[in-house]
Amino acid sequence: MESSTSSTSPRPASPTPAPPSLETLVSNLVASKRSLSSVEQVWRANEIVESTKTNLEASVITSSRTSFLRSGIATQLRTLTLVYAHNSAVEREGAHEYGEVVKSLDAADRRLKDTMARLKTTMVENDLRPESDQEKSLLDFVDEGSVEQVLLTLQDSIGTADSALQELVETNRGFHDDLKRVERLIDSPEVRHNHSLADRLPQGSDLPTESVSPIPNILQDMEGRSRDMADNLESLVKHFDLCLMAIRHTEGGGDAAIRLTADLPDGAGMEEDVAGAPEPIGDKERQDMLDVIAQDADQVEEVVMEICDHVTAMESQLEIVTAHVTQLKEEESSVTAAFNVLEDIGCRLQAFVAQSQVFVMRWDDEKTKINERMDELSHLEDFYGGYLGAYDHLLVEIGRRQFMEQQMEKVLQDATRKLDVLHEEDRTRREAFKSDYGDFLPVDIWPGLTDPPLRFETRLRDGMARAPDLSKSIIQRAIRRVEGGAMM
Repeated sequence: MESSTSSTSPRPASPTPAPPSLETLVSNLVASKRSLSSVEQVWRANEIVESTKTNLEASVITSSRTSFLRSGIATQLRTLTLVYAHNSAVEREGAHEYGEVVKSLDAADRRLKDTMARLKTTMVENDLRPESDQEKSLLDFVDEGSVEQVLLTLQDSIGTADSALQELVETNRGFHDDLKRVERLIDSPEVRHNHSLADRLPQGSDLPTESVSPIPNILQDMEGRSRDMADNLESLVKHFDLCLMAIRHTEGGGDAAIRLTADLPDGAGMEEDVAGAPEPIGDKERQDMLDVIAQDADQVEEVVMEICDHVTAMESQLEIVTAHVTQLKEEESSVTAAFNVLEDIGCRLQAFVAQSQVFVMRWDDEKTKINERMDELSHLEDFYGGYLGAYDHLLVEIGRRQFMEQQMEKVLQDATRKLDVLHEEDRTRREAFKSDYGDFLPVDIWPGLTDPPLRFETRLRDGMARAPDLSKSIIQRAIRRVEGGAMM
């Protein structure tokens, strides 16, 4: 838009156009006056620039404070993560050892219960017990109370160890949750925020989107737009002054000038007093002024629209700035919350570290007790297993004794027959001796001369008992079990 009445290049000669009517000049002045309302947009642009400057200062302070806190928290978080890793290793090792102990205990318990079940189902042969005695199993001859006592002690130790492990697990889980909470709070959303900013920037904007803070570039762009708006407003004011001057130098236009300038917008000042008489100008100067007015009148609406476009763009940019500052404040709030959580963790850190040490001591103590009880359980298992095997050997021993008794009886029977033969031979010879020499020998020459032959008796000594009369099938089964156990 032209801003002066002078021309620097010669114009070709042409017929002088008819001067515009007063109505035309008044219409131009009205349109120009209406365009001066753009001063409000210019003021708004200045407010936006000042607000952006304030937001820039706030964002710098907030970002610096947030970055400082985040850096310190990240350092502390790495240290705390190492502490958590140590406690987790203690937990994993303890859980593994605990699991192995429980599996070993379960296996030993199953073996012992299986052995005791076999003792319970193995009935003592009736021939081994007095006739008045009731039927009994091998289990009736052992004290089950010792087994129950060992198992109860083991259950107590296992329960204590499990409680200690669960306490460590819960403590580690709580500590891990706190660390994850801190990580979530300090997890900066800047990447997502930058993407959202890029989506909201005006089409065709030259503003870089990779910067963490868009405010400096936006402020620079705003200031450029504000200067353009001020220049455009200045052009509109000069155009209005020319329109006003043209009316005042037109016959009958003085009253219209006074009336139309009565309610001008604040800030749209005029260069001359409309109430006084205008300074006279020449026809050539007046015509040049009218030519400029006619040329600029077509551009007034375009300039007004340009000012509106600038302020609209600046309003959008202010939304981006405000959103960014809000995001920074939210980040500061999250990081501050993370710092508060970190302070709480610090207050509990000593107890957390001590928890793993307490678990190790308690587990070592209970593990020693468990191992001792496991040894007792193993000894009981060996004893009851040996007891079960010894009973089979007892049956085999009874079978052996039966066989030996049978062999002894055969020897006795054979000896009895031989003694009977010798006795009869001795009796016959004694009778022959008596017949041949008895009449010649006096009776009192030897008191044993007339004694009968010796008679020997073979019988079981008093107080001795025979082996029980077990069937061969019972003894054979016992032999098979013994031989089967020896081959295993």
